[in-house]
Amino acid sequence: MAQAKKKEAVIERRSGVALWRQIADRMRREIGEGLLGEEGRMPPEVALAERFGVNRHTVRTAIAALVQEGVLRAEQGRGTFIEGRRRLAYPIRSRTRFSEGLAGQSRGLAADLLDHAVEPASLDVAKALCLSPGAPVIRLETLSHADGRPVSRARGWFDAERFAGMAEIFSRTRSITASFRELGLADYLRHSTTVTARHAEAGDLKDLQLSPGAIVLVTIAINVDAQGQPVQYSETRFAADRIELHIPGADETG
Repeated sequence: MAQAKKKEAVIERRSGVALWRQIADRMRREIGEGLLGEEGRMPPEVALAERFGVNRHTVRTAIAALVQEGVLRAEQGRGTFIEGRRRLAYPIRSRTRFSEGLAGQSRGLAADLLDHAVEPASLDVAKALCLSPGAPVIRLETLSHADGRPVSRARGWFDAERFAGMAEIFSRTRSITASFRELGLADYLRHSTTVTARHAEAGDLKDLQLSPGAIVLVTIAINVDAQGQPVQYSETRFAADRIELHIPGADETG
C-alpha cells in the first residue's frame, strides 16, 4: 500500500507544467476527496517534500498558492490547516437568482460591474437572443461576492433596444433582477442551462483570486420573459472550491 501511494505521488518533471502547480493540483484534489490533512492539519513541509520528491521551497510555493485560493490557512507557529468553509449550494431552477439562491448560506452578497459595452451581436449571441446577427446588444461583465470572497465571474448580453440603460441601472442596483424590474420586466424564467468544467483562464485566476490549475464550473444560460422571448444570454464561471451547482429534482423546481 505504501509503495502504491508513493508511486501515485510521483510528479511528472517533463510534463511542461511547473512542479509546484502539479503539487498544488494534487493536494487540492486529495483535500477534496478527504485523503489529505488528518483532522484538518496538513503534514509538515518536510514530509510533503519527501512524498513528492521535491525541495521544501517547491512545496512552500504550492501551499502559498492554495492559501491564496482559500483552500488552506497558514497559522504562524502552528502549521497549515485545511480551510473548513463549505461550498455554497447554488440552485439552478426555473427562477435562478444570485441573492435568492444563496440566501441563508452567506452574508454580504454583492455584485460589481467590471465592464460594459454596446456591441454587434455575434452569431451565438444573436441566436440565443433571437436577434439578427449584428444587432446591437449590451454586454455586462460582472463579479459576484459572498462572505467577502469572489465566487463567480459572469458575462451577459441583452437586447440593447429593449433594455437601454441596463449598464447604468445595474451599476446602481448591483442586481440583474432589480435592473430588469426598473426596465419594465417584472419576472423572467430560466429557459436552459448548460454546465461544464474547465481549468480557470488568466482572467478567472485574477478576478476570482484562484491559483493556476484551479477548476471553474461554467454555465451557459438563457433567460426568457413570460412570453418565451429571450431576455438574457450569459456565461458564468464559478469557483469550484466555493460553489456547487444544485439542480433540483422535479418536486423541487420553482
